[in-house]
Amino acid sequence: MPHPDNWPRTQHPVVSPWSFVHVDDIEPVVVGPGCLRRALPSTPDVRVWVVDMAPGSRWPSVDVHDTGEAVLVVSGELIEGEQRLGPGSYLFFSPTSQHQPRTEIGVRLFGINPVASSVGR
Repeated sequence: MPHPDNWPRTQHPVVSPWSFVHVDDIEPVVVGPGCLRRALPSTPDVRVWVVDMAPGSRWPSVDVHDTGEAVLVVSGELIEGEQRLGPGSYLFFSPTSQHQPRTEIGVRLFGINPVASSVGR
């Protein structure tokens, strides 16, 4: 049954259950020559990021995944070993895996890593 207009009400501030950012508005961190990473907002137990690699660049070191990693190729082309992966390609790296990606034409990647302290909870 609806309450009359004079019914006592508690005022609560409107708090959105979500937030948004434009990826290109986030200040990038230079990981190595031609390799930029932007950290995206997320929960404390997961690291979410976008990586841009310039044409002809290679990740500056072997990337080791203690907790695993999920990667989506957004644009461009990623080269893993001899495999060339274009937009829409999804890669999953299991815990303890390692790789050193590169690109000839440039690539934008979206990725997620569990934070080490949250694994095995």
